[in-house]
Amino acid sequence: MLTWNIDPVLLELGPLQVRYYGIFFALSLFLAYMVARHMVKMKKLSLENLDSLAIYLIIGLVVGARLGHVLFYESNYYFENPEQIIQIWNGGLSSHGAAIGLLISYGLFLLTHKKVKFFDFADIIIIAASLPIGMVRLGNFFNSEIVGRPTDLPWSVVFERVDLIARHPSQIYEFLIGALLFAVFYPLWLKKNKKAKPGYFFSLYLMAYFLLRFLVEFVKDYPLHENFFNLTTGQILSIPFFLFGLIIYFWPTKK
Repeated sequence: MLTWNIDPVLLELGPLQVRYYGIFFALSLFLAYMVARHMVKMKKLSLENLDSLAIYLIIGLVVGARLGHVLFYESNYYFENPEQIIQIWNGGLSSHGAAIGLLISYGLFLLTHKKVKFFDFADIIIIAASLPIGMVRLGNFFNSEIVGRPTDLPWSVVFERVDLIARHPSQIYEFLIGALLFAVFYPLWLKKNKKAKPGYFFSLYLMAYFLLRFLVEFVKDYPLHENFFNLTTGQILSIPFFLFGLIIYFWPTKK
Protein backbone atom coordinates (compact mmCIF):
# COMPACT_ATOMS: atom_id res chain seq x y z
CA MET A 1 0.00 0.00 0.00
CA LEU A 2 1.23 3.48 -0.92
CA THR A 3 0.37 6.64 1.00
CA TRP A 4 0.13 9.57 -1.44
CA ASN A 5 0.11 13.18 -0.33
CA ILE A 6 2.29 15.04 -2.80
CA ASP A 7 1.66 18.73 -3.42
CA PRO A 8 0.17 19.04 -6.94
CA VAL A 9 2.06 22.33 -7.37
CA LEU A 10 5.66 21.71 -8.41
CA LEU A 11 6.77 25.32 -7.94
CA GLU A 12 5.41 28.83 -7.64
CA LEU A 13 6.75 31.78 -9.59
CA GLY A 14 5.04 34.74 -7.98
CA PRO A 15 1.34 34.39 -8.78
CA LEU A 16 2.08 31.65 -11.32
CA GLN A 17 1.77 28.02 -10.23
CA VAL A 18 3.50 25.28 -12.19
CA ARG A 19 1.53 22.09 -11.62
CA TYR A 20 2.48 18.52 -12.41
CA TYR A 21 -0.83 18.22 -14.27
CA GLY A 22 0.04 21.03 -16.65
CA ILE A 23 3.53 19.64 -17.23
CA PHE A 24 2.23 16.18 -18.11
CA PHE A 25 -0.46 17.65 -20.35
CA ALA A 26 1.89 19.95 -22.27
CA LEU A 27 4.57 17.27 -22.60
CA SER A 28 2.04 14.74 -23.86
CA LEU A 29 0.84 17.11 -26.59
CA PHE A 30 4.41 17.76 -27.72
CA LEU A 31 5.25 14.05 -27.84
CA ALA A 32 2.01 13.24 -29.64
CA TYR A 33 2.82 15.86 -32.28
CA MET A 34 6.33 14.49 -32.79
CA VAL A 35 5.01 10.94 -33.18
CA ALA A 36 2.32 12.10 -35.61
CA ARG A 37 4.90 14.08 -37.58
CA HIS A 38 7.09 10.99 -37.96
CA MET A 39 4.11 8.91 -39.10
CA VAL A 40 2.99 11.58 -41.57
CA LYS A 41 6.46 11.63 -43.11
CA MET A 42 6.37 7.86 -43.50
CA LYS A 43 2.98 8.08 -45.25
CA LYS A 44 4.27 10.95 -47.39
CA LEU A 45 1.38 13.16 -46.38
CA SER A 46 1.53 16.94 -46.09
CA LEU A 47 3.36 18.24 -43.01
CA GLU A 48 1.74 21.61 -43.66
CA ASN A 49 -1.67 19.99 -43.34
CA LEU A 50 -0.55 18.28 -40.14
CA ASP A 51 0.54 21.58 -38.62
CA SER A 52 -2.79 23.15 -39.52
CA LEU A 53 -4.66 20.11 -38.21
CA ALA A 54 -2.70 20.20 -34.95
CA ILE A 55 -4.09 23.66 -34.17
CA TYR A 56 -7.65 22.48 -34.77
CA LEU A 57 -7.13 19.35 -32.69
CA ILE A 58 -5.50 21.06 -29.72
CA ILE A 59 -8.35 23.56 -29.51
CA GLY A 60 -10.93 20.80 -29.93
CA LEU A 61 -9.16 18.61 -27.39
CA VAL A 62 -8.95 21.25 -24.67
CA VAL A 63 -12.43 22.70 -25.18
CA GLY A 64 -14.08 19.31 -25.61
CA ALA A 65 -12.29 17.69 -22.67
CA ARG A 66 -13.10 20.57 -20.36
CA LEU A 67 -16.73 20.98 -21.37
CA GLY A 68 -17.15 17.21 -21.24
CA HIS A 69 -15.99 17.20 -17.64
CA VAL A 70 -18.20 20.17 -16.78
CA LEU A 71 -21.33 18.75 -18.41
CA PHE A 72 -20.94 15.02 -17.78
CA TYR A 73 -19.43 14.88 -14.32
CA GLU A 74 -19.71 18.07 -12.24
CA SER A 75 -22.40 20.21 -13.82
CA ASN A 76 -23.89 21.28 -10.48
CA TYR A 77 -20.54 22.46 -9.13
CA TYR A 78 -19.64 24.47 -12.24
CA PHE A 79 -23.14 25.94 -12.46
CA GLU A 80 -22.52 27.42 -9.02
CA ASN A 81 -18.87 28.29 -9.76
CA PRO A 82 -18.74 29.23 -13.49
CA GLU A 83 -15.44 31.08 -13.05
CA GLN A 84 -13.80 27.69 -12.41
CA ILE A 85 -14.62 26.39 -15.88
CA ILE A 86 -11.59 27.99 -17.53
CA GLN A 87 -9.16 26.85 -14.82
CA ILE A 88 -8.11 23.65 -16.58
CA TRP A 89 -4.69 23.73 -14.92
CA ASN A 90 -6.41 22.53 -11.75
CA GLY A 91 -7.47 19.34 -13.52
CA GLY A 92 -10.82 18.14 -14.73
CA LEU A 93 -10.67 16.89 -18.33
CA SER A 94 -12.98 14.23 -19.73
CA SER A 95 -11.61 11.71 -22.22
CA HIS A 96 -15.09 11.30 -23.71
CA GLY A 97 -15.42 15.06 -24.09
CA ALA A 98 -11.94 15.10 -25.62
CA ALA A 99 -12.98 12.46 -28.16
CA ILE A 100 -16.05 14.48 -29.12
CA GLY A 101 -13.98 17.66 -29.37
CA LEU A 102 -11.37 15.95 -31.54
CA LEU A 103 -13.98 14.57 -33.92
CA ILE A 104 -15.70 17.95 -34.26
CA SER A 105 -12.44 19.83 -34.78
CA TYR A 106 -11.27 17.23 -37.31
CA GLY A 107 -14.56 17.66 -39.16
CA LEU A 108 -14.05 21.44 -39.24
CA PHE A 109 -10.53 20.90 -40.55
CA LEU A 110 -11.85 18.70 -43.36
CA LEU A 111 -14.39 21.37 -44.32
CA THR A 112 -11.57 23.85 -44.88
CA HIS A 113 -9.23 21.32 -46.53
CA LYS A 114 -11.38 19.76 -49.23
CA LYS A 115 -8.60 17.58 -50.67
CA VAL A 116 -7.96 15.79 -47.37
CA LYS A 117 -9.98 12.63 -46.76
CA PHE A 118 -11.18 11.56 -43.31
CA PHE A 119 -8.91 8.55 -43.02
CA ASP A 120 -5.79 10.31 -44.35
CA PHE A 121 -4.90 11.40 -40.82
CA ALA A 122 -7.40 9.54 -38.62
CA ASP A 123 -5.32 6.38 -38.22
CA ILE A 124 -2.26 8.45 -37.34
CA ILE A 125 -3.87 10.90 -34.95
CA ILE A 126 -5.64 8.28 -32.87
CA ILE A 127 -2.42 6.34 -32.27
CA ALA A 128 -0.52 9.51 -31.33
CA ALA A 129 -3.40 10.38 -29.00
CA SER A 130 -2.37 7.45 -26.79
CA LEU A 131 0.24 9.72 -25.22
CA PRO A 132 -2.14 12.43 -23.94
CA ILE A 133 -4.68 9.74 -23.03
CA GLY A 134 -2.18 8.15 -20.69
CA MET A 135 -0.04 11.02 -19.47
CA VAL A 136 -2.94 13.24 -18.45
CA ARG A 137 -3.93 10.53 -15.98
CA LEU A 138 -0.54 10.91 -14.32
CA GLY A 139 -1.55 14.52 -13.80
CA ASN A 140 -4.78 13.31 -12.19
CA PHE A 141 -2.71 11.07 -9.92
CA PHE A 142 -0.57 14.00 -8.77
CA ASN A 143 -3.78 15.99 -8.20
CA SER A 144 -5.23 13.13 -6.12
CA GLU A 145 -8.39 13.19 -8.25
CA ILE A 146 -10.45 10.59 -10.12
CA VAL A 147 -9.62 8.15 -7.35
CA GLY A 148 -10.68 4.51 -7.34
CA ARG A 149 -12.99 2.62 -5.06
CA PRO A 150 -11.82 1.18 -1.74
CA THR A 151 -9.72 -2.00 -1.99
CA ASP A 152 -7.35 -4.10 0.08
CA LEU A 153 -5.13 -5.04 -2.86
CA PRO A 154 -1.38 -4.71 -2.18
CA TRP A 155 -0.96 -1.90 -4.74
CA SER A 156 -3.75 0.21 -3.23
CA VAL A 157 -3.12 3.89 -2.58
CA VAL A 158 -4.25 6.11 0.28
CA PHE A 159 -4.87 9.57 -1.17
CA GLU A 160 -4.50 11.64 2.00
CA ARG A 161 -5.80 14.74 0.25
CA VAL A 162 -9.09 12.86 -0.23
CA ASP A 163 -9.42 10.60 2.82
CA LEU A 164 -7.57 7.84 4.67
CA ILE A 165 -9.08 4.93 2.74
CA ALA A 166 -6.96 2.57 0.63
CA ARG A 167 -8.22 2.80 -2.95
CA HIS A 168 -7.60 1.54 -6.47
CA PRO A 169 -5.11 3.85 -8.25
CA SER A 170 -7.52 4.14 -11.18
CA GLN A 171 -5.50 6.97 -12.69
CA ILE A 172 -2.50 4.64 -13.00
CA TYR A 173 -4.71 2.00 -14.61
CA GLU A 174 -5.71 4.52 -17.27
CA PHE A 175 -2.12 5.62 -17.75
CA LEU A 176 -1.22 1.98 -18.36
CA ILE A 177 -4.07 1.68 -20.86
CA GLY A 178 -2.65 4.56 -22.88
CA ALA A 179 0.88 3.13 -22.67
CA LEU A 180 -0.32 -0.35 -23.64
CA LEU A 181 -2.31 0.86 -26.63
CA PHE A 182 0.61 2.90 -27.91
CA ALA A 183 2.99 -0.06 -27.42
CA VAL A 184 0.62 -2.27 -29.43
CA PHE A 185 -0.74 0.03 -32.13
CA TYR A 186 2.37 2.02 -33.06
CA PRO A 187 4.48 -1.04 -34.01
CA LEU A 188 1.40 -2.56 -35.67
CA TRP A 189 0.97 0.58 -37.76
CA LEU A 190 4.66 0.57 -38.73
CA LYS A 191 4.28 -3.01 -39.92
CA LYS A 192 0.89 -2.91 -41.65
CA ASN A 193 0.04 0.67 -42.59
CA LYS A 194 0.87 0.14 -46.28
CA LYS A 195 -1.49 -2.83 -46.61
CA ALA A 196 -4.25 -2.00 -44.14
CA LYS A 197 -7.47 -0.44 -45.41
CA PRO A 198 -8.17 3.19 -44.43
CA GLY A 199 -9.69 3.38 -40.97
CA TYR A 200 -8.41 -0.04 -39.89
CA PHE A 201 -6.32 1.28 -37.01
CA PHE A 202 -8.82 4.01 -36.17
CA SER A 203 -11.66 1.53 -35.75
CA LEU A 204 -9.63 -1.05 -33.81
CA TYR A 205 -8.28 1.62 -31.50
CA LEU A 206 -11.73 3.02 -30.74
CA MET A 207 -13.01 -0.43 -29.83
CA ALA A 208 -9.93 -1.35 -27.78
CA TYR A 209 -9.71 1.90 -25.84
CA PHE A 210 -13.37 2.28 -25.00
CA LEU A 211 -13.68 -1.39 -24.06
CA LEU A 212 -10.77 -1.00 -21.64
CA ARG A 213 -12.17 2.31 -20.45
CA PHE A 214 -15.53 0.63 -19.82
CA LEU A 215 -13.81 -2.03 -17.71
CA VAL A 216 -11.66 0.34 -15.64
CA GLU A 217 -14.78 2.30 -14.71
CA PHE A 218 -15.77 -0.60 -12.45
CA VAL A 219 -13.05 0.44 -9.99
CA LYS A 220 -13.60 4.21 -10.19
CA ASP A 221 -15.30 5.97 -7.32
CA TYR A 222 -18.08 7.45 -9.43
CA PRO A 223 -21.80 7.30 -8.68
CA LEU A 224 -23.79 4.64 -10.54
CA HIS A 225 -26.89 5.35 -12.61
CA GLU A 226 -29.67 3.11 -11.32
CA ASN A 227 -31.73 3.65 -14.47
CA PHE A 228 -28.88 2.51 -16.73
CA PHE A 229 -28.08 -0.97 -15.41
CA ASN A 230 -25.93 0.49 -12.60
CA LEU A 231 -23.36 1.85 -15.04
CA THR A 232 -21.16 4.89 -14.45
CA THR A 233 -21.29 7.97 -16.65
CA GLY A 234 -18.00 6.91 -18.22
CA GLN A 235 -19.36 3.48 -19.11
CA ILE A 236 -22.51 4.91 -20.65
CA LEU A 237 -20.47 7.34 -22.76
CA SER A 238 -18.05 4.59 -23.85
CA ILE A 239 -20.73 2.46 -25.51
CA PRO A 240 -21.47 4.73 -28.53
CA PHE A 241 -17.75 5.19 -29.23
CA PHE A 242 -17.21 1.43 -29.20
CA LEU A 243 -20.15 0.97 -31.58
CA PHE A 244 -18.81 3.75 -33.82
CA GLY A 245 -15.50 1.89 -34.06
CA LEU A 246 -17.33 -1.36 -34.81
CA ILE A 247 -19.30 0.26 -37.65
CA ILE A 248 -16.15 1.75 -39.19
CA TYR A 249 -14.35 -1.59 -38.93
CA PHE A 250 -17.00 -3.29 -41.09
CA TRP A 251 -17.65 -0.27 -43.30
CA PRO A 252 -16.44 -0.98 -46.86
CA THR A 253 -13.54 1.31 -47.76
CA LYS A 254 -11.06 1.19 -50.60
CA LYS A 255 -7.32 1.02 -49.97
